[in-house]
Amino acid sequence: MTADRRYDIDWLRVIAIGLLLIYHISIVFQPWGVFIKFMQSDQSLETLWIPMSMLNVWRIPLLFFVSGMGVSFAMRKRNLKQLLLERTRRIFLPFVFGVFFIVPIHLFLWQKYYSQDLVYDPDPGHLWFLANIFIYVLLLSPIFYYLKRNENGVIHKWLKVLFSNPLTLLLITIPFVLEAVWVDPAHYEVYAMTLHGFLLGLLGFLLGFCCVYGGNTYWETVLKWRWLFLFIAATLYSVRLVEFQLKAPNYIMAIESVVWIFTAFGFAYRYLNKPGRLLNYLSEAAYPVYIIHMVFLYLGAYLILPLAIPVVFKFALVIAFTAAGCFVTYDLFIKRIRIIRPLFGLKNIDIDVSEELIPERTTSRTE
Repeated sequence: MTADRRYDIDWLRVIAIGLLLIYHISIVFQPWGVFIKFMQSDQSLETLWIPMSMLNVWRIPLLFFVSGMGVSFAMRKRNLKQLLLERTRRIFLPFVFGVFFIVPIHLFLWQKYYSQDLVYDPDPGHLWFLANIFIYVLLLSPIFYYLKRNENGVIHKWLKVLFSNPLTLLLITIPFVLEAVWVDPAHYEVYAMTLHGFLLGLLGFLLGFCCVYGGNTYWETVLKWRWLFLFIAATLYSVRLVEFQLKAPNYIMAIESVVWIFTAFGFAYRYLNKPGRLLNYLSEAAYPVYIIHMVFLYLGAYLILPLAIPVVFKFALVIAFTAAGCFVTYDLFIKRIRIIRPLFGLKNIDIDVSEELIPERTTSRTE
């Protein structure tokens, strides 16, 4: 067995976090942004929500899948105790730090922008994702290690059959449909700190692990049938857009979400499984950028929204300001100062930064 680095999964993680930034910036330019504690532009760009509504049913579930895959790869070099200690350092520590020292900054900017009383307000905010992932690791790792000890068992063989063709692979949508019907969320795409988001993430994390655990069969199927999955996903989205004005029944959105994820993995496996210096840089930067992006998004909105310029220019400037602020902060401070690297999920400088959760560069094995 030889080790192959999975650059496509690295790229998907980076792309998903990049899309998250654009998605959050788009909320600033929607007429309801202020109701979920985003600064809101006086002029809206409601047409932005047409592509964003396509993204918002699969961008977060995709990260749950990828995180489950990351645990599967990490387990190849670690026992249960080592994995839990590492995830505590790489996930729980940045989460706690962010709750008390990162999220309050952008909430402070929001209070100041709307002339409210300035109060220190620790809150999970956008870091709820880290809390969920850490809980999934605690809940599922014992099961994962049991499966690892039985790599040629019945479950492994069953997964290879399940992943072997597009019809059986689509059976994966069933637990997601059942979750959507049972929980019946008012808005399928609202994941943060909801029962729906927790259960959906748990399913995605578990199935992400299974996709790697089952061997190459999953990857071969999504590669071969990627155009079919794209056609199905695009058709479901078109129906949701035209027939339901983006508010389709939750069971339809659940199916669409999973098929978009199959599509993303298929095309990434075909076109993005390549190394490069840009990927090395972005792969490590992704986690810190995710943690701090709301601070620069809010600061950018605070400074740019009052300007007397067309709203399209405001949108572009907020994107540029957020990206520049995040990467300059990462490049000049976060990655260079040893004492703060762990607070943003990075290993110390003298340790090889080649793996783990959101910034990890993933490895797999060929059979």
